[in-house]
Amino acid sequence: MSTAAAPRSIDRPSTRDRVATGDLAPAPARTARATAVIAALLVALVVTLLVSAGAGQLHVPPDEVIGSVLHRLGLNAGDLPSHPNGEAALWNIRFPRLMMGLLVGAGLGVAGAVMQGIFGNPLAEPGVIGVSAGAGVGACAVIVFGWAFLGPMTIPAAAFVTALVTTVIVYGLARRGGRTEVVTLVLMGIAVNAVASALIAYFVFLGDTAAREQIVFWQLGSLNGSRWVQVQAVAPLMLVALVAAWTLAGRLDLLALGERAARHLGVHVERLRLTAIVLTTLMVAAGVAFAGIIAFVGLVVPHLIRMAIGPSHRSLLPGSAVGGALVLSLADLVARTAVDYADLPIGMLTALVGGPFFFWLLMRARARAGGWA
Repeated sequence: MSTAAAPRSIDRPSTRDRVATGDLAPAPARTARATAVIAALLVALVVTLLVSAGAGQLHVPPDEVIGSVLHRLGLNAGDLPSHPNGEAALWNIRFPRLMMGLLVGAGLGVAGAVMQGIFGNPLAEPGVIGVSAGAGVGACAVIVFGWAFLGPMTIPAAAFVTALVTTVIVYGLARRGGRTEVVTLVLMGIAVNAVASALIAYFVFLGDTAAREQIVFWQLGSLNGSRWVQVQAVAPLMLVALVAAWTLAGRLDLLALGERAARHLGVHVERLRLTAIVLTTLMVAAGVAFAGIIAFVGLVVPHLIRMAIGPSHRSLLPGSAVGGALVLSLADLVARTAVDYADLPIGMLTALVGGPFFFWLLMRARARAGGWA
């Protein structure tokens, strides 16, 4: 995606903007505000999960949702669902779906924040290195040719492997003389994305009607069909990558000063960039493999969190994780309840919100730069 190709200068914050976001505020004030924002997001996330768990054709009141969870934890408190199928609906269908949404949303949010950090541009997003498009190639191939060597896990496994392979190709082509230039990486990502899109279109052409419908729905993203076995496959990869990404926070802050300054301060820029790309690939590939392509979460969420709490990655990364989980949980709630007896694609909903937001970002960047470069 071409969003990260914009020059660094178009969105460099002015002194007024840095004051507004708290970048120039005293450290205790920034920390307090970041803590308050993240706490508010956590409260909103918990409320969203309670509402989402009970919403649907089989309604379960929030107090019964809480009671069901407490009983599973061995605490005989609260009421169990009054509907005879309520307990099964919660634990076999809705809770796995909610957990998948939390993991994928957190991964996309953090991946976006990391990508914006290593590119030095808040218009960057994970798709720039071809992860999503690469995953699409693998998934579409399995759907069209009917491969089932891993049973129901074949599509996610193929999507995950091809996402990793695509990123390796992009990074290998962009690397020269032991270094990787950001502009070259972006251009290679655009080229590989174009090739992957052409392959996906070819698979759509080859497939029958059922395969085409499945490909289109997968490309638009959905948490429908998430089960505990899939959550167990995603959780270890996502949690390890999230923790590892947080350990990069200090070095990402130094990289924001510029590559030369970061090197003088002891940051191995090339190693940091490679590590960040690997972690981003793991998070996005794991999410896309099971939920399909969900656009704009990695772009919108980190940008909003940065505007609210400032650019420090020690706060930005956990804030983006919670914010991404909240956005995807809200999108999934709307997807399940907006239309009776239908499950809307989540990627469609996030694009409806993210598209106009991205347009606003571009207009904001142009106003700061005094016109298009």
